[in-house]
Amino acid sequence: MIWVLNYGMVYFGAALMAYNIFQYIRFAQDVRGRDRWDKERNILDFPIFLLILFLAGYLAVAIFGKPDLIVAGILLGGSVFVAVMLSLIRRITDRIREHEHLEAKLAAAEGANTAKTFFLSNMSHDIRTPLNAIIGYTTLAQRKEATLDDKQDYLRKIGQAGRQLLAIVNDVLEMSRIESGKVELKPALVSIEAAVRQAGDLMQSQMAGKQISFSVSCQAKDPWVLCDKNQLDRALMNILGNAYKFTPEKGMVSLSLLQTGRAEDRGVYEIRVKDSGIGMSPEFAQHIFTPFERERTSTVSKIQGTGLGMSITKHIIDMMGGQIAVNTAQGKGTEFVIGLELPIMDEPQAESGDKDRRKDAFLGMRVLLAEDNEVNREIAELLLSQAGFTVDTAPEGKTAVEMLCASAPGYYDAVLTDIQMPLMDGYETARAIRALPDPAYSQIPILAMTANAFQEDVNKALEAGMNGHIAKPLEVDKMLDTLAKTLKKE
Repeated sequence: MIWVLNYGMVYFGAALMAYNIFQYIRFAQDVRGRDRWDKERNILDFPIFLLILFLAGYLAVAIFGKPDLIVAGILLGGSVFVAVMLSLIRRITDRIREHEHLEAKLAAAEGANTAKTFFLSNMSHDIRTPLNAIIGYTTLAQRKEATLDDKQDYLRKIGQAGRQLLAIVNDVLEMSRIESGKVELKPALVSIEAAVRQAGDLMQSQMAGKQISFSVSCQAKDPWVLCDKNQLDRALMNILGNAYKFTPEKGMVSLSLLQTGRAEDRGVYEIRVKDSGIGMSPEFAQHIFTPFERERTSTVSKIQGTGLGMSITKHIIDMMGGQIAVNTAQGKGTEFVIGLELPIMDEPQAESGDKDRRKDAFLGMRVLLAEDNEVNREIAELLLSQAGFTVDTAPEGKTAVEMLCASAPGYYDAVLTDIQMPLMDGYETARAIRALPDPAYSQIPILAMTANAFQEDVNKALEAGMNGHIAKPLEVDKMLDTLAKTLKKE
């Protein structure tokens, strides 16, 4: 029975050694696949030959020798030792890889923190600049010696600074929503030609003020598509805004749309924005779509921006299933190329009848405004009054409900309510009105007039029983359009 045990250990040791060779070859191939192990590649081949020699020795003893218990034990122990060492080496390698992975994540996090620190530094400057203009021009307008023309000029510049500040805030909030996955597309029937031309029209006056030669061209055989126009507008305005900012006076900017093909019921479109501006370095061009990134040059540091516009643009184009690329060189300008494939739609029928121009449309109408902020309440009251409304105000929602119930049926044509108010917020106010037993009160049109301006806020307002949503800061045309549509519908 001793010889059975001896040979059993030898053959088992030989089989284990063969398995060790197989495992080592796989391990060596894995290591060779890692670029950072180039110097060790030649060394990795040597143990394979040693292990093969060991296996040959095992087989020679098993076939031609007469192993005793000691020799068989040594041979088996050698195979087990090699197996244990291979396991330890693999574990050490895995630990090294894990460490490298953690180092890479740490480097990425440090890079992101550096970018955010630079971003916050820029934001401090970029926010203070329009604020300084608003405060400074307000002070100048209040001087007794300021003429009417001076005041008009100051007000115009205050408006420009306010819109600039709003654009900065919007970029920061939009990036936050993107990172949280709350941005969704809302496709609708739109003429892509009209959308591109409209974006160009919005930039025309700014380009002219800087004496920039600005051209817009559109060639689309199938202009009517299914697309989220608001998001497309945002992407185009971000790119055109950059072209305007980084192109010197008397430079050139062009915007073009070209339909490059059609695949069944989908059109293939290419939008290009090209400028003769300062361009970008190759290093920065690789990070142009990274959040918070701005090129660190003396020229760019004088130009305001959050470093978020192109990241937002890239996200929008990705959501649409398109692609965006950049061609640039320092001192030679930049060209952004957007490729989109959109469902083709039939051209809508022209609406008959004259459109409501809103002139005198609201004369004789009375609205109840619930707003807790005194400044916001005064601004809204003045804008609504200038549009022809008679406005009654309430400092919060509970008072507004009480005023509505105390009025005669039909006295108010609509209720406008802020959302964030003490005692009873806007949602609670709407629900309280909808719960009133008399339909003359419970069915009155209710609109949110609030700085809670994201799509989920609009949805929440509708779920609370409201008929529409007006975002702050108030844009008069949009506010009156919403009121006209809502009151006409009602």
